[in-house]
Order: sequence, then structure tokens, then C-alpha cells
Amino acid sequence: MSIENDLINISKDKAFEKEGFKSLFGLTIEVEKEIILSIEKGKKKRLISLFQLLHPADQADMLERLSKNNLNLCLNLLGKKLELETLVFLDDEVKNEVIKIIGTSALIRALPELKTDDAVEILEELNESDRSIVIKKLPKTERMLVEEAFSFPEHSAGRLMQRDFLSFPEYWTVGQTIDHMRTTFYEEEKNFYSVFITDPAQRLLGELSLAKLLSNNRSTRLKDIMQFEFKSVNVNTDQEEVSLLFQQYGLVNIPVVDDEKRVLGVIIVDDIVDVITEEAEEDIFGLGGVRHGSIRSSIFETMKGRFSWLIINLITAIIASSVISLFQNEIEKIVALAVLMPIVASMGGNAGTQTVTVAVRAIATKQLNYVNLQKFVLRETWVGMLNGILFAFLSSLLAFTWFNDIQIALIMGVAMITNLLIAGILGTLIPLTLEKYKIDPAISSSVFLTTVTDVIGFFTFLGLAAWVIL
Repeated sequence: MSIENDLINISKDKAFEKEGFKSLFGLTIEVEKEIILSIEKGKKKRLISLFQLLHPADQADMLERLSKNNLNLCLNLLGKKLELETLVFLDDEVKNEVIKIIGTSALIRALPELKTDDAVEILEELNESDRSIVIKKLPKTERMLVEEAFSFPEHSAGRLMQRDFLSFPEYWTVGQTIDHMRTTFYEEEKNFYSVFITDPAQRLLGELSLAKLLSNNRSTRLKDIMQFEFKSVNVNTDQEEVSLLFQQYGLVNIPVVDDEKRVLGVIIVDDIVDVITEEAEEDIFGLGGVRHGSIRSSIFETMKGRFSWLIINLITAIIASSVISLFQNEIEKIVALAVLMPIVASMGGNAGTQTVTVAVRAIATKQLNYVNLQKFVLRETWVGMLNGILFAFLSSLLAFTWFNDIQIALIMGVAMITNLLIAGILGTLIPLTLEKYKIDPAISSSVFLTTVTDVIGFFTFLGLAAWVIL
């Protein structure tokens, strides 16, 4: 049976769309099963045909779902038929595995066909010696562009930008510009949203969207319709700052310039989406005390990445326990204290974490400034106070119902108000202080906060009990 007939049969099982196997876009469970079956049975032609119908992003998803053994078999069966653009969409850990299997020769063959920013992203995963070998064997033009990209700081606009962009003199007409674009990029797949107007030294003078370019008469000169107010970024600007510009102003692209305002490249929205995702992941993992969240990491790598923060948490737990030990005689006399004190500490920790999350996000998106900083701290303080009063009433009612002791109920309420108020204040001040001293608040805030709220919660509750009851 031919490969085409096989694929048509798969389409009957809803693996492919009803319009036929050629319209496949997306990875379904049925297609995944067929690919794995082809790998395990060594059906090379069938595997190649299935993979070629997938978008590179879906090919990447498929490779990420394979076990290490099946990944090795799959890449060996695909050989040169694997689209190297697939590497761009891969998780970093899987990307490293794939590069080891296909070898540097495959990279040398495929990198010239990729956009500069994609080629740089792939080369960043290589160690310095392998990277140097690959770069030296690239064609001269691509080699110069890649070497220049690596001369810029890591995570900068220079690393992120692509070198393919459109720039024209201000005295050109719309007709000249369109004709030049048709001639230069005939049958080439290029993504452009704007053209840049430059002087003879390639310094940026203005910007013109393709929509405005195409909607004007051919005789119109670019200088008469170009936009003089536009955003640009320096080549050394951090990629997080660039992503904030895209989010703030709804940009689809932005020119990258050097210190002399000469255009060096352009960053397009599809590249910045990856940056936004990466930055968000870093914050999420940081708040959880995790370096990275790959499900393919080995047991040892996963343990190593979490060990340091668990050690810190152990130390902070010991500090909180030492506060409890100061009141062990009181706890022995009144069992209710041992039952209720975790509630106070837990509520303070959770309330503080909510505030820290908002504060870290506000810091990351540059929403906090001198004008609204005091307002933000005051708001969170009031929220802590009001929540404290509300939960003081609920927890006091619970304590009285549980132990039928008005004194314990009142102590529970006062401790709850105190701890939630402190949690609201410190939930803002801790990340702001860490940011001031250039320490990542996403990683460090929760550790400091939970320690303080535990200590204050235990000390307030047990201290009041010792003073009032005993």
C-alpha cells in the first residue's frame, strides 16, 4: 500500500481533517499514535510523510512528547528530512538533545536558510567550542551577521533582532519602493509590517506601515507620508524592556538602532511573544523556588535545582520553630494553642503571598513609580487591615465554638488582625527593597515573607496567650 493511501486511511480515523491529508495542521492524538508506531516499526517513508505534513511547531511538539529512545530513533529515521526550523520551537532541554543527535554538520547545512535571530537562538545552545566550529563553516555573509549578533549582550535587542528589514531613502516614491520589494523578495518568505526611511548613513528618519504604503499613489514620495513619531530601541536594550514596549504600545515591530541611530535590524512581534512567555515562566518558577520546570529533567537535575531553596526553607522553618519553643510550657498547659496557632501563621503567609504576587508583577511591568508607590503600599495595608478584621471575627467565632473559651477567641482575633496587617505591609516592602538592591524579587520575596509572617504569627498568638491567660 502506498504512503498516500496510508495517510488517507488515517484520515478516516479523524487523524486528519476531512478535506484530505494535505490540509493537516496541528497534532492530534491519532497522528501522534501513528508517528510513534512508525518509529517503533522502523517505517522510514511513512514517518517522513507524516512529519512533512506537520508545521515545524507541531513537529517540535511531537519530538518533545517522545521518550529519549524514540527521539533518537525518530531523528535517525528522518535524517536530512527534519526541518531545522523545528529547533526554534523546541524546549531548550529537548533542543540540546536533538542537536547532539543530528550533529553540527546538519546545523552548518541548515542555518543559512534560517532568519538571523533564529540561527542565533539555536547557536546559543551550543558550547563555545562547537559554536565556534559551526560559525567558521557558515557562508561569509551569514557568518558576519551571526558573529555581530554574538558581540551584543545576552538577552539584548541585538541578540533578538533579525537582520532582514526594508529601508529606503526619503526621496523614493511609493511606486519605486513597491517595485523594489517585488524584485528583491520575489518567491521569498519574508515577514514585514513596516518599511524604515533612512538617510545615506542609514540613520533612522521615519517609519511607514505597509498598509499606508500600499494605499497611496505610486507617485507619492515617502517623506510626505512617513511617520516621524515612532519607537525604536538601542541594540543593547534588555529584551524585557523591549517586551514592555510591545505590550505598552501594541507594536507589531520595532527598529533596532546603534548609538548613532543607524538601523541594524528589526524585532517582530512573533519573536517578542517568546520573550514575554519566558519572562512570565521565570517569575512563576521563581515564586515557587524552582529554577526551571522541564518534565524531561532527570531526577538528579530536578533535585539539584530545588535543593538550595529547600535548604533555605528549612532554615526559616527552624527560626519559626524556635519561636514556638519559647512558649512550650504554655502550649503544654493549653492544648488549644497548639491546635490554633498554625491557622494564624498560615493565613498570614497566604495573604502576604497574594500581595507579593501583585507587587512582583507591578515591578516587572514598570507600573510602580514615585507617584503611585505610596498609594500602592497604603492600599495593600488597608486591604491587610480589613481582611484581618473580617477573618478575626470568623476565626474568633471558630475558636469559641471549638473550645468554648472567650479569652482564646479574643487572642485568636487580635493575632489574626496583627498578622494579616503585617503581611500586607511586608508583602509590598520586601519585593520593593529587594528590587532596590538588585535582587530578583520574584525568587527571594516569598522566602523572606513566609518567615516573617510565621514568626510574627506564632509570637503574637503565643505571646498574648502567655500574657493574658497564664
